[in-house]
Amino acid sequence: MNMAPLTQKLEQSDRPKSVPNPFTVIVPCFNEVQALPDAVIELKSILSEIGPHELIIVNDGSTDGTCAALQSLQEFHPEIKVLKHETNQGYGASLKTGVRHASYEYIVITDADGTYPNERIGDLLASMKDYDMVVGSRTGENVEYSTFRKIPKYFLKHYASWISGRNIPDLNSGLRVFKRSLAEKYLSILPDGFSFTTTITMAHLTNKYSVHYEPINYSRRIGKSKIQPIRDTLRFLQLIIRLGVYFAPLKVFGPFAAIQIVAFMISFMYDIFILNNITDKTIMLLMFSMNTTFFALLADMIDKRSQN
Repeated sequence: MNMAPLTQKLEQSDRPKSVPNPFTVIVPCFNEVQALPDAVIELKSILSEIGPHELIIVNDGSTDGTCAALQSLQEFHPEIKVLKHETNQGYGASLKTGVRHASYEYIVITDADGTYPNERIGDLLASMKDYDMVVGSRTGENVEYSTFRKIPKYFLKHYASWISGRNIPDLNSGLRVFKRSLAEKYLSILPDGFSFTTTITMAHLTNKYSVHYEPINYSRRIGKSKIQPIRDTLRFLQLIIRLGVYFAPLKVFGPFAAIQIVAFMISFMYDIFILNNITDKTIMLLMFSMNTTFFALLADMIDKRSQN
């Protein structure tokens, strides 16, 4: 394998920043034979300059030759830990498998498709001494995004910022560092799909853990995109509902309760001053507003108790 392009790339970019604490790097793979093994070899070279680590690759039921490529790679690099799902379980499921098998407290996640600047991993790890999670925010000078992905991401980012009460530059970046001990607290609620990163971000922010955003560049992926418009749109809508209900129930249900209370008051005043009689419509609006209000308060109470 010709290592000249890799050497030139590392010479042209900033050298990775070394860190003293050992860390685990988790790379989920699903049908990435076009990027392997070059991407892993490059990543391994970068990590060797940062510090002591372990590299875990999770093959999520690939069917395109990724499994054979990883087996061949492991023959030359037996220190790489390769885990395998017999069937495709999802991006989040792969990361959760990696977390369960991680040996170190600091966990780095990245992709095998060449999109993230892995040479910045050292910078992210160096910042972990001051934060609970450091996210590579795709807000650098060179960011290549498809228009189809920009629209829902824009809406989701602002929606999540409203829920958490904090500006979120990048909600679901796949290059980040977090603590295994904190991730294990939320494994039961973290989804198996691509919304893993979104959910773990919201879990940290709404539970008042410190999150730092480090601007990074982002390139077009190597190989075919996994995006499916209809399926991913439905999952996006499901994610919107779940994020609000789970992490900020009072913010989500509060406006509905307020609207119903206002409607009840208008209907009540109309009945009293115009009809001189309380109608069934007013009674129903009262019941709806009370139910929604109590539901919102109960959900908020459960959410607050689960944080303690």
